[in-house]
Amino acid sequence: MSFGKDLGLEMKIVSRKSLGQQPVYDIGLAKDHNFLLDSGYVASNCFNKSHSVAYGYVTYQTAYLKANYPVEYMAALLSSVSGDQDKVQRYIANCRSMGIAVLPPDVNSSGEDFTPKDQRILFGLAAIKNLGAGPIASILQARQEGGAFTSLADLCSRLDSRSLNKKALEALIQTGALDLLEPNRHQLMNDLDITMEWASRRAREKASGQGNIFDFFGETNNIATVDVAPTTARVQDYSSQEKLRLEKELLGFYISDHPLSVVSRSAKLMAPISLCDIPDSFETKVVTAIALVLDIKEVVTKKGDRMAILQLEDLTGSTEAVVFPKTFDKVKHLLEKDKRLMVWGKIDRRDEQTQLIVEDMQPIESVRMIRVELTREQASNNQILHQLKTALNPNPNYSYGKNDSEGSGKIPVIAAIEYMPKLVRLGNQFWVQDEESAVQALQKAGFKASYDALLCSN
Repeated sequence: MSFGKDLGLEMKIVSRKSLGQQPVYDIGLAKDHNFLLDSGYVASNCFNKSHSVAYGYVTYQTAYLKANYPVEYMAALLSSVSGDQDKVQRYIANCRSMGIAVLPPDVNSSGEDFTPKDQRILFGLAAIKNLGAGPIASILQARQEGGAFTSLADLCSRLDSRSLNKKALEALIQTGALDLLEPNRHQLMNDLDITMEWASRRAREKASGQGNIFDFFGETNNIATVDVAPTTARVQDYSSQEKLRLEKELLGFYISDHPLSVVSRSAKLMAPISLCDIPDSFETKVVTAIALVLDIKEVVTKKGDRMAILQLEDLTGSTEAVVFPKTFDKVKHLLEKDKRLMVWGKIDRRDEQTQLIVEDMQPIESVRMIRVELTREQASNNQILHQLKTALNPNPNYSYGKNDSEGSGKIPVIAAIEYMPKLVRLGNQFWVQDEESAVQALQKAGFKASYDALLCSN
């Protein structure tokens, strides 16, 4: 309550109970009032009605905009948090789930903020590292006065190094902002030094009134002759992995693609809780995540045991994960930067910090999944479903995380139900150790079942 804070009061709710329906009043006062009663209590119900109406109205407005103008709404939302990489990444994932593509930055189309374009959103230049407000303003002004840029040389010749320095140009190249001028980012990086030198020389000649022989004959004979910028020998472009690495370095996240995009559909089944949801999740059982390893910090305990603290990322965000010594000994050979893993763990909230405690992990290339097809009648028949459970898990006392040995219970089971557009993931307690024997058991019980690699099932 803001007025209480302004008065230096500290208030907190110690208990609450329902009073049913009670009248509330929207009190309008002609003069200032401190809303303190003679008894010392705060008249805390004075604004209930006015506040609830205001919040309700704002909620209605934002819901209306998101429903009727989703591209414009999400572009505005992204622009409002452009300085917060975690939120930008989360909202970009939101856009993907809504079917809205977020395009990489473009020096000829992007504005300072995220911009709607043909039912898609164009990345804002302000969200690129090493590209400050000054360079952005210079780019937008030059584009408005002289039209679209046609090449790296054209960009450098129309903006001197004081407006757009080398670091800013590198950021534009490596984030894909010049891809429509020259898709080979490696070539642009190789040409950058000699192009900037050429543009600087031309600017000096023009300032001194010297010009060059091409400009002279172009003016006197009215011939559109151009002093062509020098280039280096052609080189092969960066690999897709290197492009993504550079994007990550300068944007804080991947934009043109993501190492986990090939398993995006499967990830929703295998890991229904995204990493960005972990701080707000109340899940107490084992959770699964398909994640990319961003950073690894090995730690030695007081007992001399080795453990690790990881930074993991998925398509929605990132989180910290802890690998304690017992698990570390089992999975240390998998701990590599940029490694794509399926991770099993539990959410820990001690010390006012949320972490994922890793219990096991596996490379996504080796992850298998079982698919069982059910008719609508089978899916709604409790006896049939019991037969399915028995075939998958003949041991009724099995408990995931307690009875499994290394490598067991790590193969998920997915159900495809007739006429349903989405697949259904069975709970972790019904995941199996061996795909072949599980499929045979299902088929023997009369079910249509098969297994496949996670990467092939997306």
